[in-house]
Amino acid sequence: MDQHSNNEHNFTPETGTIINCVLNAPLMLISILGNALVLAAIIRTPSIRSTPQMIMLCSLAVSDFLVGLIAQPFYVAQQLTDDRDLVYHVWRQLGSSLCVVTLLTITAITVDRFLALHYHMRYSTLVTQSRVKYVLIVIWLISFLVSVFDVWNESIYQFTVGSIISISLVISTFSYIRIYRIVRRHQLHIDAQQQAVQSFNAGNNLNIARLKRSAMNTFVFYITLIICYFPMYVLLTLHGLSFLLWQRESEFATTLVLSNSCINPFLYCWRLCELRTAVVKTARKMLCKETEEN
Repeated sequence: MDQHSNNEHNFTPETGTIINCVLNAPLMLISILGNALVLAAIIRTPSIRSTPQMIMLCSLAVSDFLVGLIAQPFYVAQQLTDDRDLVYHVWRQLGSSLCVVTLLTITAITVDRFLALHYHMRYSTLVTQSRVKYVLIVIWLISFLVSVFDVWNESIYQFTVGSIISISLVISTFSYIRIYRIVRRHQLHIDAQQQAVQSFNAGNNLNIARLKRSAMNTFVFYITLIICYFPMYVLLTLHGLSFLLWQRESEFATTLVLSNSCINPFLYCWRLCELRTAVVKTARKMLCKETEEN
């Protein structure tokens, strides 16, 4: 009985912190290398880098790269240092800004896929490179304004972050409901067509099928983001209702949120064939170049 009590006592908050930091170390490295490779592949492949979806994907990869390069090291430092005030505020502002970028960019990609399906005949005129770039600039500006609210007033900061999360989830959910209805309606329309009409519309049907696959790829990114963010959302809700800190649980929930940045590159390569080919080609060139230099 005494031995069991001693073992429980040995698992102190400091032990949990060390375990959490050990978990963050490989996640940090994978996030940096994975997203850097994705960015290099997109930049070096002119055939894919000019599409609106890839431009938004670049923004997402940049935010994930910065999470691994800047936000995660500050988070680990905040966990290990004795004087946590300054490091904590730096980590909180960086982390919240980059997470807002990720969430809003995923929402923008979701809306983009809805527009591609709903207005597939006019999509190229509605969604242009310049408009996409303007939207991404606004997203990054909003994210940094959110971090300013944290310095100015914590209550306004929490309300703003909560509002952004809620609005983003509502927009994404509404978009996917509409995407599902469009895909279902189109499938029923195809089933009702005669063989001659199907042959006549073969090109249009092929284009719709490609857009459906693209929408499903985006849905996978969205679901993964929800899985990574949901425990933190639950803990923040419980904290707001009970005013309990849930310190150890929050540390591991934060690590799960940060892990989304290292998961995304694998999702890109799994779901996007063109990007996977570009990443493999870029990785081989880098390895060959390094081998030649050695």
